[in-house]
Amino acid sequence: MPFRSGLRRFRPGNVGQAVVVNGTILPDRYRNPERIARGGMGEVYRAEDRDLARLVAIKLLADRFAENDAIRRRFTREALAVARLSNAPNTVTIFDVGDHQGRPYIVMEYLPGGSLADRLEGDGAQPLGRSLEWLGQAAAALDAAHANGIVHRDVKPGNLLLDDDRRVKVADFGVASAADLGSFTEAGTVLGTAGYLAPEQARGERATPASDLYALAVVAFELLTGKRPFERASSTAEAMAHVSAPIPPASDVNRELPPEVDDVLARGLAKDPEHRYPSASEFVHALRDALDRAAGTTQVGALPPARPARERRKLPLLLLLLGAGLLAGVLAATLLAGGDDETPNPTGPTAPQTVKETVTLPGTTVVQTVTTAPPTTTAPEPTTEPQPTTAPAAENPAQLNDRGFELMQAGRYEEALPLFEQAVAGLAGTGELAEAYASYNLAFTRRALGRCDGVLALLERSEQVQGERKEISRLRKETERACEGD
Repeated sequence: MPFRSGLRRFRPGNVGQAVVVNGTILPDRYRNPERIARGGMGEVYRAEDRDLARLVAIKLLADRFAENDAIRRRFTREALAVARLSNAPNTVTIFDVGDHQGRPYIVMEYLPGGSLADRLEGDGAQPLGRSLEWLGQAAAALDAAHANGIVHRDVKPGNLLLDDDRRVKVADFGVASAADLGSFTEAGTVLGTAGYLAPEQARGERATPASDLYALAVVAFELLTGKRPFERASSTAEAMAHVSAPIPPASDVNRELPPEVDDVLARGLAKDPEHRYPSASEFVHALRDALDRAAGTTQVGALPPARPARERRKLPLLLLLLGAGLLAGVLAATLLAGGDDETPNPTGPTAPQTVKETVTLPGTTVVQTVTTAPPTTTAPEPTTEPQPTTAPAAENPAQLNDRGFELMQAGRYEEALPLFEQAVAGLAGTGELAEAYASYNLAFTRRALGRCDGVLALLERSEQVQGERKEISRLRKETERACEGD
């Protein structure tokens, strides 16, 4: 890139002149640099872009590598590879590339939310909904890179950064391989981080998209359990464990995980690349489906077409009229039955009694003959104190949600409604998937009953817990359209 003339060395932070960082002059448009990270290939500084009035991250190649032409070329290829993905989803954007006085640098967007490594270090295992959301975002970036012939080679929590909205962006394609730019390493050279190395990488073989998918599965295991699947005392031992050690069940590490996730993670961590999922998105989709099946509450039907407001107002009156007709029929039957009871029975008290009941409903007359058992002359049993009975165990909120879901699937929305309301109240604030499902199911049921109250808030909570779902988006749009002005 063109630099202004007359650059001179001075202390970092001065405005309007060149900036010196570790003996390297940066363009004077970047001011107030502050180191925020140090990695294997270099250092990362946060600085202010004076011309565009925004914070940026500047990655500098380490001094010890700057004199190595091969590494410098690799560093430059990082910028070229990522620049090709600048419009891809969930990928860090490159703004500028420079090489001044033998010190290459890359200017990229600054992401203030830290990394998933920071979250794991501070909090351990992450909530299921949040983990699925982050994994889905990382998967979108990796699939886009693979479609462009780029293999990341170093997928790990430290390279999954968070923006202001807590969305993941994949960074540091520093060991990536662009298929049409040649190989970055000679055969037998291992690049990457031991804890996330695919078996083929640990053996020194060439990495492929399947290697990135393996590393993403390791990240998934760690997000869900707080531990890597093959943690060992040394990096070498951990790298070799990827090659030969059996895959531990995640549900054994985190007892709150259902066993259904173990098969999905086992395929994602398969030793043979051909046995893994075809894409990162398919892996995350399978993981979500496994959790859905375990929860037993995720199948959702299509929302019935919303009735026009006029039709919704008429419906209660129709139900009232039908109810009045049924009540009149029952009263008529009771009166008729009572009149027959006043007639003496010619066959005596020990003979069966036959009573005719006539029930009249609108358009229908039913005559029913009922034979009753004769009265007994046996002496009554002695009165005893009632024995206490054991009350059935109260259902927990997740069970209430499951029972309500069965009623909802059968179209029995009025019966499902109070169960979902109790489930949502009992699960509020837990951040569990059951809370997300109950919130969605209650929103769905209210809309099926023609109601608008609280539906959007329930959908928002469901999405906060479990991430974006097409079912939630569809119901939100339908609600906004049908409930406008309510």
